[in-house]
Amino acid sequence: MREQEAGRPAADVCRKHGVNSATFYKWKAKFGGMDVSDAKRLRALEDENAKLKKLLAEAMFDNAILRDVNSRKW
Repeated sequence: MREQEAGRPAADVCRKHGVNSATFYKWKAKFGGMDVSDAKRLRALEDENAKLKKLLAEAMFDNAILRDVNSRKW
């Protein structure tokens, strides 16, 4: 992105790095104006969020199973 901001055409930057132009503009919208450390922090937070969502889904599934088992008459 810095190369494109420095004045090189986006098509040349995409060709040089082997990236589709749609991907380039998507990344630019997401990471534009960020430093490398900010982007790394964002990636770490996204990974942590995904793990927490997975744990929550598993806990909700376990609760549903326990409610189902508990509601049956033995």
